[in-house]
Amino acid sequence: MNSRYRWVIVAAGAFMGCIAIGSIFSLPVFLQPMSAATGWSRTDIAFAMTLNFIAMGVAAFGWGMMMDRVGPRPVLLCGSTVLGLGLVLASRAPTVSVFQFCYGVLVGVGGGAIFAPLMATVAAWFDRHRSLAISLVSAGMGVAPMTVAPIAAALVSTYDWRFAQLLIGVSVWALLLPAALLVHRAPAVAGDGGGRGGEPPVTVRAALMSPQFAVLGLTYFLCCATHSGPLFHTVSYAVSCGLPMMVAVSIYSVEGLSGLAGRIGFGLLGDGFGAKRAFVGGLLVQALAAGAYMFAHDQYEFYGVAIVFGFAYAGVMPLYAVLVRENFPVQIIGAVVGAATMASCLGMATGPLIGGVIFDTYGTYRWLYISSFTTGLVAIAIMLAFRPSQPPSKTPASSDLGTVPAE
Repeated sequence: MNSRYRWVIVAAGAFMGCIAIGSIFSLPVFLQPMSAATGWSRTDIAFAMTLNFIAMGVAAFGWGMMMDRVGPRPVLLCGSTVLGLGLVLASRAPTVSVFQFCYGVLVGVGGGAIFAPLMATVAAWFDRHRSLAISLVSAGMGVAPMTVAPIAAALVSTYDWRFAQLLIGVSVWALLLPAALLVHRAPAVAGDGGGRGGEPPVTVRAALMSPQFAVLGLTYFLCCATHSGPLFHTVSYAVSCGLPMMVAVSIYSVEGLSGLAGRIGFGLLGDGFGAKRAFVGGLLVQALAAGAYMFAHDQYEFYGVAIVFGFAYAGVMPLYAVLVRENFPVQIIGAVVGAATMASCLGMATGPLIGGVIFDTYGTYRWLYISSFTTGLVAIAIMLAFRPSQPPSKTPASSDLGTVPAE
């Protein structure tokens, strides 16, 4: 298997990310129908998403360490199985507490095996064009609002929310399990775990205690805290402004379409001008766009903000994995990306819950968007303090990654 197979890994990763992230983030589409059908409050339903992000983050660290030992394929197979199971069981939940466990814990644990291991795997496969490759995988995840979300909206408009969610869970099994078989361990970490080009041995503990990881982890947390609330609650906010459900969901899809361009665009910017510069610029645009949502009231105002917001928030996300790969050895990349993902998921966990509490308390989302804007500015200030541990490694253009052993 020659180095060209790495682009198959990218394609498989993009597809798996789209299905997995799309199924997890279908909950905003279900929020209002579920509340109307069951009488559960939006805060209670949103709390399931908060649990989901916490479980996803903790699990991502564990899955990342496991990936460093056994490779990505077993991790992806196990995670896909748990993800589908969580969705199927959540669709049958008789009480909100059972739903919170199934969707919050089981779906979160399964999702944690998808995002971080895929990003770490692709980062390990590439020396040149790393930002672009990771961004393409992330772009697959960004397609989710244009694919899974409209499908979920059509299903919940035709059937009840339980049957719609059951179908999504079964589809996760049917699509992710075969795709996981295409993903292999990168040759750079195959064998006895020796490093590339004299990379010094670094333990996971030392990496996580480094100032570089402290800055990246905190920035990742704040970045995700900035956009998680707008992502989760904007559909409900648009409905409260008088927009029909399908139009409100289309705003979510516009974010995804714009995010697709953002992921590729920021990937090219990261390769051309450096990941940190591109990252800081994206954080600034994200903060401004998150705050701008509170001024949107009609369909086209929402679309305008969604284009800018989606481009920025989605564009900066892949650059974390690039910065991790530039500053930490490939032998522990699964654990470090998993730990960074845990920080991001904890940030993502804040938005759904805070937004639900704000709406249930004040009957408006205004303070959610103000807090998102403020948090985004703090993220920029933290990231400006980042100093790389070493210059990014250089690999000749003719470098071949060799062959990959069977897993």
